[in-house]
Amino acid sequence: MTTLPILYSFRRCPYAMRARLALLSAGLDVELREVLLRDKAPEFLAASPSGTVPCLDPRGATVIDESLDIMLWALRQADPEGWLTPDEGTLEEMLALIEKLDGDFKRHLDRYKYDTRYPDASSEGERAAAAAILSDLEKRLTNRPWLFGHSASLADYAFLPFLRQFANVDRDWFDAEDWPRLKAWLRAFEHSERFASIMPKYQTWKAGDPPMIFSAAAPAKITKA
Repeated sequence: MTTLPILYSFRRCPYAMRARLALLSAGLDVELREVLLRDKAPEFLAASPSGTVPCLDPRGATVIDESLDIMLWALRQADPEGWLTPDEGTLEEMLALIEKLDGDFKRHLDRYKYDTRYPDASSEGERAAAAAILSDLEKRLTNRPWLFGHSASLADYAFLPFLRQFANVDRDWFDAEDWPRLKAWLRAFEHSERFASIMPKYQTWKAGDPPMIFSAAAPAKITKA
């Protein structure tokens, strides 16, 4: 057994990706428990008020059930890359942008990607609405390589997993759009060691399994405790 915080996660979920990215940046080790979403472990459901990933159990403190809150929890303990102190703007401005992207953009993304779930939605219309938001980000990247300056910040890694999800709905269409900076930004993320470090295939956790440690010291692989 370990006394490390427990992270309930799902490899492909963009919310869980952003949590793992922040834990990696902060240099924090956690016990990772991969959740099978169609058959959620009762221990996970008992821990998570919402029954959604990611969910962080810090052990001895209140469970954190929102991905952005997990990012902030991790980075407020250690922020060696300065994700909370961008070159340009403030933390409050970053949080405002993330709120807009988590709201408007994510709504259009869901209705574009999962259009059969929304009979009142037009897939092309939702894609166009999301694309208008991305065009604003393309302009934002005109004079800077990251959303808030010349180094990465919370805003970048809170959003890049969702940009990847959007692009992968129809990669040919996405690649044909006139977004050179946005596409370069995403491409650099997808080909980075950082991305590879959070994306190994994890064995689905069940009670009694040996702890699997997501380690910042050796993030490219998951180790058994």
